[in-house]
Amino acid sequence: MMQTVPMPAGGAPAPAKTGLRRISATQWILISMVVGIALGWLFPESARDAHGGWAASDLSVLSTIFLRMIKSLIVPLLFATLVVGIAGHGDDMKKVGRLAFRSVVYFEVVTTLALAVGLLAVNITKPGVGIDLGAASSKEGAEFAARQTTISGVLEHTVPQSFFEAAATNEVLQIVFFAIIFAVSLSRVQGKNKEVMLGVLESLSDIMFKFTAIVMGFAPFGIGAAIAVTVSRSGLGVLSNLGLLVLTLFGALIFFVVAVLVPVMLLFRIPILKFWRAVREPWLIAFSTASSEAALPLAMQQMEKFGVPRRIVAFVLPTGYSFNLDGSTLYLALASVFAAQASGIDMPLGQQILMMLMLMLTSKGVAAVPRASLVILSGAIATFGLRLEAVAIILGVDAIMDMARTSVNLLGNCLASAAMARWEGEFDDAAPEEALTSTQAA
Repeated sequence: MMQTVPMPAGGAPAPAKTGLRRISATQWILISMVVGIALGWLFPESARDAHGGWAASDLSVLSTIFLRMIKSLIVPLLFATLVVGIAGHGDDMKKVGRLAFRSVVYFEVVTTLALAVGLLAVNITKPGVGIDLGAASSKEGAEFAARQTTISGVLEHTVPQSFFEAAATNEVLQIVFFAIIFAVSLSRVQGKNKEVMLGVLESLSDIMFKFTAIVMGFAPFGIGAAIAVTVSRSGLGVLSNLGLLVLTLFGALIFFVVAVLVPVMLLFRIPILKFWRAVREPWLIAFSTASSEAALPLAMQQMEKFGVPRRIVAFVLPTGYSFNLDGSTLYLALASVFAAQASGIDMPLGQQILMMLMLMLTSKGVAAVPRASLVILSGAIATFGLRLEAVAIILGVDAIMDMARTSVNLLGNCLASAAMARWEGEFDDAAPEEALTSTQAA
């Protein structure tokens, strides 16, 4: 049977992909991760320190360049899409308020379930029992604790004192706050001024999505380098040390996805296989870089292709990265009780629940960058009088755990945007599935 060649708009048949061009973006990312692990194992930093020569950790420049390119597009993309999403779809602020209220309700329900799963898992497996904190140092833990986050600090940090300062430091929550106020103000303007501003921002949004596609072409190099650096510096042991703690987290995250996120998909009638095809590439980026920021632009692009309106994507995804960190919330519940177990403290259930309430509040607004959850964890440990040496123990395997929890954060936020679109009655079931595989298109 002859294969049908798709016809582009101009009428000429599209050339069939041959050779390396037949490898999809997802496959390139997986290949780069395998190559990165191999390079990190073959060229460890410890061998370079002992005998000189080259180490895979020298590839950190590639991962840094990739993350810098990603960060450079976040503010213009986020600001433009959020303002257009709110101000460019009519003057009905009740509609915006309803979406915000429903999003917050959804976020709180799901993150509470994440806390419950983490608490259940750590009390069943007890990974901290028998851990020797004598070999650990409290110095690194104390450094994190000194930066502990308070509720008042989170509220103050939400409001930018300068838009340009917030943009320069990629403070996503501050950009969201400013963009919402700006959009509400723009919706109250009438006439030519409003049309001109919306036209400029719509153009900026379209350009930044093309910018994203170009940057994603460099993703396999940046991701492979990031994996190589991690393995080179920590060894393959980073994948196996403190195995019970790591396995408990992975098992709890898998259980959370199956027992919470899948039922949410069924409840909101989200097509599961199509959803996975939409999120698999940004999920891989989040997993390999341990950075939600790195996956945000592509996730926004993919969810719009999936059938979620741009105004909902632009509001729910960035807001979710501050208030709906399912993976990080579950990790905090697990790691905090692990610290109590490793400290030799039999923490009663009531005190565990009290700690969970504190974590639920203080984790809101946590930065979407690697290791940010450790800041929150250290603050909770210090508050409840647990030994900070536990943080130093966790640091030994936090790289692989950070990858897991960040990828679940991405998965949960993408699902939240789809669920809100369905709740608002605006989900496009007819969105073409073929578009989900064309993330590299310029």
